[in-house]
Amino acid sequence: MATILQKVALNNIRFFSYHGFYPEEQLTGSIFLLDIETEFEVFEQGNDDMVKTVNYERLFEIAESEMKQTRKLLETVAFNILEQIRSEFIIVSKARVTIKKIAPPLNGQVENSLVELNYIR
Repeated sequence: MATILQKVALNNIRFFSYHGFYPEEQLTGSIFLLDIETEFEVFEQGNDDMVKTVNYERLFEIAESEMKQTRKLLETVAFNILEQIRSEFIIVSKARVTIKKIAPPLNGQVENSLVELNYIR
């Protein structure tokens, strides 16, 4: 029997947030780009019922809320976003959260650093 998988995602959500291990990063802030991707099995024809999908507006709200909470590690931010998605959208079988910190404060020119967490049920 064939399986239909549906993906709902948001790409390159831009935030100015105060995440960083060093105190000065938490004072000055940085630009972050965030991707969220969810995947789940479709069991019946589309019928415009929001409860049978993942609401990407809600994904944005989850990300926005977590990005407002200053953290030392992007891993913590990504984990908290995944946990909220996992608990709120029980249909999700896979989820991925990627956070890029634009121009991290390093002794060299770096476009971005990246943290990615994946959830697989």
